[in-house]
Amino acid sequence: MSFLRVENLTASYGVSQALYGVDLHIDAGEVVALMGRNGMGKSTTVKAICRMIASDGTLQLDGQSLHALPSHRVARLGVGLVPEGRRCFASLTVRENLIASARLGDWTLAKVVDLFPRLGERLSQKAASLSGGEQQMLAIGRALMTNPRLLILDEATEGLAPIIRQEIWVSLERLKSQTQVAILIIDKSPKELARVADQAVILERGKTVWSGAMADMTADISTRFVGV
Repeated sequence: MSFLRVENLTASYGVSQALYGVDLHIDAGEVVALMGRNGMGKSTTVKAICRMIASDGTLQLDGQSLHALPSHRVARLGVGLVPEGRRCFASLTVRENLIASARLGDWTLAKVVDLFPRLGERLSQKAASLSGGEQQMLAIGRALMTNPRLLILDEATEGLAPIIRQEIWVSLERLKSQTQVAILIIDKSPKELARVADQAVILERGKTVWSGAMADMTADISTRFVGV
């Protein structure tokens, strides 16, 4: 059984339906890329998994249905979210951001700083003083401090300078090779996703239209469903 099992997932914002049948599965230690053009339902799928929006269909984590749970209970089951837009606590220091939601487990302040040395150099700085890339590292580190079993990254490299993007991709490669955390990544770059993703799921108009091994995603498929 898949660690995260999503089948025929549907969701609406009021009377406006956003998801019409999303299917994806993630095993422990597996990295899955969730892809598609803007407005196709990727972030809504993340909201449904994290119980920020009501949904129907199969939605299970390690065999347990998530439908009846509030978002904080889902987080306690081991779902760590790196939200789009980072959403760091601007008035808190880097250290305070990292320990604010920390839970006991393998991920400690020292391990996060080892993964992102830039954060170690800025522990006493306010989050508001960091660059956009450093705030993204902080958001990832904060999610890891919850010691998640499933880590979800929503556009984690969007709008960042190329050198910072590369640092984050290298860190994700380390996460994959050194841990058994399941990872769901929303991103638009097949070339960079190919470095870490085992599987890919593509959404179009709120529905899964392609899924398979990342290595099987041809340029034709990418252009058809992901390209501008």
